[in-house]
Amino acid sequence: MTAGPSLSRAQARRVALVAQGFRDPRHTVPTMRTFDRTLSRTAVLQIDSVNVLARAHYMPLFSRMGPYDVDLLRRASEQQPRRIVEYWAHVAAFMPVELWPHMRHRMRAYEARGHEWEAVRHKPELVDSLLAEVAGRGPSTPRDLDEGLPRAKVHWGWNWSDTKKVMEYLFASGRLAVAGRNSAFERLYDLPENVIPREHLDAPEPTVEEASVELLRRAAVAHGVGTEFDLRDYFRMRPELTRPALATLVESGELLPVRIEGWHRQAYLHRDAALPRRVRARALLSPFDPVVWERERTERLFDFHYRIEIYVPEHKRVHGYYVLPFLLGDRIVGRVDLKADRRARTLLVHGAFAEPAAPEDTAAELAAELRDLADWLRLDDIVVGTRGDLAAELAVAVKADPGA
Repeated sequence: MTAGPSLSRAQARRVALVAQGFRDPRHTVPTMRTFDRTLSRTAVLQIDSVNVLARAHYMPLFSRMGPYDVDLLRRASEQQPRRIVEYWAHVAAFMPVELWPHMRHRMRAYEARGHEWEAVRHKPELVDSLLAEVAGRGPSTPRDLDEGLPRAKVHWGWNWSDTKKVMEYLFASGRLAVAGRNSAFERLYDLPENVIPREHLDAPEPTVEEASVELLRRAAVAHGVGTEFDLRDYFRMRPELTRPALATLVESGELLPVRIEGWHRQAYLHRDAALPRRVRARALLSPFDPVVWERERTERLFDFHYRIEIYVPEHKRVHGYYVLPFLLGDRIVGRVDLKADRRARTLLVHGAFAEPAAPEDTAAELAAELRDLADWLRLDDIVVGTRGDLAAELAVAVKADPGA
């Protein structure tokens, strides 16, 4: 395959940022239409239980829309007609509900592997029993169904009860769907016909090849430009499914092979990707934001080495526990270790670090973005610690911000 035209690294960055919605104007009051537009850019919202600042699925929306009512996401995921639904799309993620038929080949694969689930193998009667109980009760957590029943469990957490294991199997295989989450962030499982709109639930199942093409297409639209691995990773596709789909999209002209400065692998540009001369973004990026979740791509695009350190022992952490890159213009110019102290109504900045060649206004712009974040999280104060080469300047900028 010929390499095609060339893009500079800066051009590739701008393509990627525009594809992810960082050129869209922020609305004063984001609406459901704003939400729909943003979701069309990201395609998925990764879900993670860490709540030291804000849960992972809320942050990419804030990064693109600015302060918004999080009830938009609840309505989109829990009220009919649902716009989004949980599934194993990237990892655990919200995805557009119309992708449900395109995930059926995954569901069938999970169902076929039921013998690999110990609880299913040893207690197959639980499958029908739990389906019947959910049908009778409506949205339920495994904890709900374990109460008062003779199902052995040691404790909650990673040591799942048999009920939890079987319900996870039923969810992965598409025989249960997620109707919402309770206040403890536990999934509420229900029958798919009570969750998925009929037009999507009853839609003809695409072939594996058709589904793979559609998933790769959406990944290409969301990324703008990327290597085969980048595009494959977006929906965590298998290589043997990605390669034929990639060939189909190249042959149809939807994807254009391109060379990118400093990249050693073939890249592909979506034919509708915009290539602006400038991007004026300002955003804090969650560790689970699509722009940065594939760390090697992040380094290729932004020359920014990033690793999440949640699972690193504290004394070995370089930047902190929950560190967010700071995007300014089309560059990542710094990073901050943040925590929302909800009891004290304070946004804690445990550390602030500048990247090489960060512009002079980095601290002032970051202070303004932190104020927007604090206001959105309903925190009154911002307290900047002393760790990091940007901390002292940021502390001055936060005090100088009239909103602070």
